[in-house]
Amino acid sequence: MTPQTDIIKKRYDRIAPYFDRIESMMEKMMFGDLRARIWQQVKGENILEVGVGTGKNFAYYPANKTITAIDFSPVMIQEAKKKRINLSLDVELLEMDVQALDFSDNHFDCVIGTFLFCSVPDPEQGLRELKRVCKPGGEVLLLEHVLSTNKFIASVMQLLNPLTVRLVGANINRQTVKTVQACGFSSVEVLASSSHLVKLIKAIK
Repeated sequence: MTPQTDIIKKRYDRIAPYFDRIESMMEKMMFGDLRARIWQQVKGENILEVGVGTGKNFAYYPANKTITAIDFSPVMIQEAKKKRINLSLDVELLEMDVQALDFSDNHFDCVIGTFLFCSVPDPEQGLRELKRVCKPGGEVLLLEHVLSTNKFIASVMQLLNPLTVRLVGANINRQTVKTVQACGFSSVEVLASSSHLVKLIKAIK
């Protein structure tokens, strides 16, 4: 794990017990519906969720699938394990860095991540790992907030980015669609439900 990754991990460890409360308003207003939409795109039987956090996506998991979920924050994983018990959910939870996945090549039918790559120190490396562990023809599905295409809003986001990174480890000025396009997928599609701030991305290996 790189020094920068360790710094970000510790910031997420710190906020993990309060994370659901911090984002509760945004979840109710917008994120919940978007999570449901991206999970409706999942295909195949063997699924990997990266950046599981506290388990906010558990409610959207499809039935009768083999699901593995990872996060680099051990405290986030602890919170997700509590939720797994409460929901009686069958999901394997592992502490792991998306930039160095401990899975074989071509292992999963589908890989999915939501609001993850804002906090990955080397997003291109992380995305190449998702591509590596996904089977040929399989899909990588992402729900990501990105730098706005509105020039005024983008300038404010750029101004605030150092503060958000210091407080919670999240970059709000990433251009994740371009990063995905640079990773050599056979196709990259931005789904229609996307906005100038949040993108639903489907990449096929």
